Amino acid sequence: MPKLGGLEFLRWAQVEEPKLPVIILTAHGTVDTAVEALKMGAVDYLSKPFDQDEVRRLVRKALQVGQLAHRDASNPGVGGLPEGTRFGMLGNSKAVRDLYALLDRVAATPTTVLVTGESGTGKELVARALHQHSSRSARAFIKVNCAAIPQTLIESELFGYEKGAFTGAVGSKPGRFELAHGGTLFLDEIGEVPVEMQVKLLRVLQEGEFERVGGVKTSRVDVRLIAATNRDLRRETAAGRFREDLFYRLNVVPIELPPLRNRAEDVPLLAVFFLKKFNERLGKSVEGIDHDALALLTRYRWPGNIRELENFIERAVLFADGPRIKVQDLPAEVSGSPSPEPGLEAASSTLDGAGFGEGLKEQVRVAMARIERDLIVRALDQTHGNVTHAARLLKISRKGLQLKMKELALRERSD
Repeated sequence: MPKLGGLEFLRWAQVEEPKLPVIILTAHGTVDTAVEALKMGAVDYLSKPFDQDEVRRLVRKALQVGQLAHRDASNPGVGGLPEGTRFGMLGNSKAVRDLYALLDRVAATPTTVLVTGESGTGKELVARALHQHSSRSARAFIKVNCAAIPQTLIESELFGYEKGAFTGAVGSKPGRFELAHGGTLFLDEIGEVPVEMQVKLLRVLQEGEFERVGGVKTSRVDVRLIAATNRDLRRETAAGRFREDLFYRLNVVPIELPPLRNRAEDVPLLAVFFLKKFNERLGKSVEGIDHDALALLTRYRWPGNIRELENFIERAVLFADGPRIKVQDLPAEVSGSPSPEPGLEAASSTLDGAGFGEGLKEQVRVAMARIERDLIVRALDQTHGNVTHAARLLKISRKGLQLKMKELALRERSD
């Protein structure tokens, strides 16, 4: 590229093709260049000489990022938030106002924060808000999804490696802790870190120092750590799957995000925001949402939380035939769920002529189907739609999960 450098191209791509995942490859690798590339939105950074297997892994990762970007309701880059929202978040419910108050107190401090909550509740959005409202906002915000990194690679991903440290390490590479020096490191899905790696995490948190894989030089870093998980780490600690000392080191300031079903009054605000967003993205001109449709959205239980609501509104905007979203434009799981406990009223109607025993059986059947559906949706969200991994998480066979998804009318996403 005789007339354009990699970072200049990245700037152009961010404007012209904002959804395009970019990997920076350079012969002049420095930590500063890597940090600048990641701050500008690059998926990853690689120095020459490079190993082909590592390039393939990074490309797979970049493709996954591109596929998931439009589904991530916690992405702060959506823009156009209504006036009066705070920390880039939408909501006027008491739960969200309490969250604002907590962020006000914590954001400017260097304190470690543990963000918990179900999948799709906006944990990354909270982490970015904490960074952007801190004294470190001008420095790097580095995100690592611990669940997306193979266990054999997580040490080199976090701490970097030296040339020759392992097969394919044809050059040295800084880890995420080095890249986040002076800024914020966000470890998403911290509960997925293997136990043998947790002791090294504890050391860098306590002492601010580490060694690269294959290296002997001790490096010191100044990093604010924000961790997030949808697991119950206290339960994981009791089961021996998470170190107790690391849990207490992370849990200095716990922030638990409420599920969307516990802040139902925010659903209309979020729905209208997503309506405007997808009108722009899809070139549509849907004017609003009918009262009956909005009432159903408000009453739905939202097992997938804000991410699920965003997906539903995108689908409704795409297929809406009239100027407004109507009940028939909503997915079956919403339009067929007219109460906070969907299906129970319909099941109770079988008492008319069916007798108490049959009606009770039907209620149990409907309730169990609902529980199964919620568990499957959560597993699919946690594994980004990967049926094989979701089946492993649910401890059933892949074929069994596919049959159950077909039975419950759940569409299989990319595996």
